[in-house]
This record gives sequence, C-alpha cells and structure tokens, in this order.
Amino acid sequence: MPESKRRKPKNRPVSASAAQAAVKAKDPSPTWYVALMAGLMVVGVVLVILRFVFEWDQTILIAGLVAIAAGFLMTTNYR
Repeated sequence: MPESKRRKPKNRPVSASAAQAAVKAKDPSPTWYVALMAGLMVVGVVLVILRFVFEWDQTILIAGLVAIAAGFLMTTNYR
C-alpha cells in the first residue's frame, strides 16, 4: 500500500505584538467574574423553585430564567 506524503511543519514568524496578544488572551478569568457567573445561575434556580413552591407571580419565574440565561452567557467568556 502506498504511503502518504509527510506534512511540512509550519514555521511562521510571529511578531512580538501578536505573541503578547495571544498570551494576554489566555489569562484566567478574575475571581469576581466566576463568583458573579455562578451566583447568577444559583439565584436564578432559587427564584424558579420559589415561584413554584410559594405560587408567586409569573414575573419571578421570568426573572429567574433571565438570571440563569445571563449566567450561562457569561460562561462563553470564561477562561
């Protein structure tokens, strides 16, 4: 059986500014960001549960779902 050709290594020169931007882009998320993200999701779940347990108004349910959605949207920027 014939063998496939070997791929050539990609040796691209990287500029100093591009290297710094790549390093900076990989910084971990700050602690307050993680706490806010988790807090929004937890508060949202609690609001949804409380709405059904105590039979509160529909706006509590909507507020809980919005809080959960905001927490999940924040996860897209989490590093």
